[in-house]
Amino acid sequence: MSISPFKLNLYMFFKLPSAFWCGVRAKSISAEVCQSTVKHRWFNQNPFNSMYFAVQAMAAEFTTGALVMYQINKSGVKISMLVANNKATFTKKAKGRITFECNEGNLIKDTIQEAIETNEGQTIWLTSIGIDEKGDQVSEMQFEWSVKVKS
Repeated sequence: MSISPFKLNLYMFFKLPSAFWCGVRAKSISAEVCQSTVKHRWFNQNPFNSMYFAVQAMAAEFTTGALVMYQINKSGVKISMLVANNKATFTKKAKGRITFECNEGNLIKDTIQEAIETNEGQTIWLTSIGIDEKGDQVSEMQFEWSVKVKS
């Protein structure tokens, strides 16, 4: 099965409805890079008239998780995945449309291959950067993913 932005957005509607209703959308995906977008609106704002941090976290985490799913799908092996930890840095108010990007698909591929070869769980820290319409970074999120071959 190929993974496309349309299929990811459909998946989000059924499996991650809170992210979908907050406006998170998959924009693009390849073996190396995944992008998502979310627009600041009344529904996803905080009291300071910018995007609520948790909405940014959903959009950022989605880019990393979609890349992990993409690489698992390419491996052809049944592998479980789970977020084990996360960190975030916010550098500017998130207003307008924010684009999040994770470009670490090759690291994920290597980690999954190691999990397959060793039959042991592996962890990997992945980063997603949020950029506003002016090209300014608004946030940087890191997620530690755990992957393990299903027995």
